[in-house]
Amino acid sequence: MKSIVVLISGSGSNLQAILDACKTGFIAGRVSAVISNKAGVYGLERAAAAGVKTLVLDHKAYADRTSYDKALMAAIDAEQADLVVLAGFMRILTPEFVSHYQGRLLNIHPSLLPKYQGLNTHQRAIDAGDTEHGCSVHFVTAELDGGPVVLQAKVPVFSDDDAAAVAERVHEQEHRIYPLVVRWFCQDRLQHLADKALLDGQILSAHGYADDDDDNE
Repeated sequence: MKSIVVLISGSGSNLQAILDACKTGFIAGRVSAVISNKAGVYGLERAAAAGVKTLVLDHKAYADRTSYDKALMAAIDAEQADLVVLAGFMRILTPEFVSHYQGRLLNIHPSLLPKYQGLNTHQRAIDAGDTEHGCSVHFVTAELDGGPVVLQAKVPVFSDDDAAAVAERVHEQEHRIYPLVVRWFCQDRLQHLADKALLDGQILSAHGYADDDDDNE
């Protein structure tokens, strides 16, 4: 059973989806620890309620990004993590950190990458007049939100939507596809080779696995 460490900065709704999927056996792995760079966030309560070890590493207590990431790596490696999952972890990671976990570091981003890297993705989609939006699970590389996509999910954007309405729709899909990708990783079906993501040995397209149905579980 693979060891998963989840990094958070906030409420941890995607963390909860992964915890639930581990509990039901959908994911053949266990969340060994949840690490937050902020104290008092609800995600830590979610982890504690599930009986998962929690740790707060406040980035403000470190002189620079490099020293913080070294401490973070030490904490993750102490759990013998097979997979590191970023679930609303609001930190830009150093190249050294990314390299250390190359091929076993996942993130979820609230857009259909490569569109709308960075912040405020829902409002940007509305402002652009997009009729669809969504979320992407991808391997992490040194390029911010630029790693190979594993899976995307789309949602409609309606003319009277505000960012909150779109966010609610996107969150629902995040909670569906992130556990699925973690499941694939724990089944040894998912790989990150060079600049490509592979599922069952097949190179995925720039938009990841074609999520036309839910059969590939």
